Amino acid sequence: MPEQPDGALTLEPATTARGRAKAERRDALLAAAARLFAHHGFDGVTIEDLGTSVGVSGPAVYRHFPSKQAVLVALLVGVSERLLVGGRTVVASADGDAAALASLVRFHAEFALAEPDVIRVQDRDLPALPAPDREQVRHLQRRYVEVWVDVLTRLHPGVERADLRLRAQATFGLLNSTPHSARGLSTARTRALLEEMALAALGSPRDGTSR
Repeated sequence: MPEQPDGALTLEPATTARGRAKAERRDALLAAAARLFAHHGFDGVTIEDLGTSVGVSGPAVYRHFPSKQAVLVALLVGVSERLLVGGRTVVASADGDAAALASLVRFHAEFALAEPDVIRVQDRDLPALPAPDREQVRHLQRRYVEVWVDVLTRLHPGVERADLRLRAQATFGLLNSTPHSARGLSTARTRALLEEMALAALGSPRDGTSR
């Protein structure tokens, strides 16, 4: 199981009403942090801003996180963990490697469309993390990339892993950046186009190629 984010406070069991309320408030703070950090930058947001966004005082935030930086750690480590676990899950449940690749593309496209603020924060504010936490994020991301590369290697035997890794990383760039500029299309149509382009870039067996 991926590591617990450094600096995060131990939560009460969510089986009690108080524990559930604390977990819900923590999730609300992380969602608010993603929105505020994305629009104003990590340095442009205060603890008071975070508290106000969820209807509590600034000091009340410290019941959930020891510092603003700990909020950023929880946000970026948490999303990297979710991607890794989610990627492994869709591959494990897929019926064959072609289906696994299609499921990975769909999984990541849905993430990119649902959480563009988190992607913006990751792109801009990763350097604000303490060095050990920044390395943890990068380590989790590398493991997520390898989930894709493992599938691609089985689909394209004989192709160098380095080539397939570059193809996967370029696909992340496509999926992560396009939702920021998509205008005039429904979410469903945007997702369909992203999936089509991503599978083409990856040399999916669906298009009859093996590169």
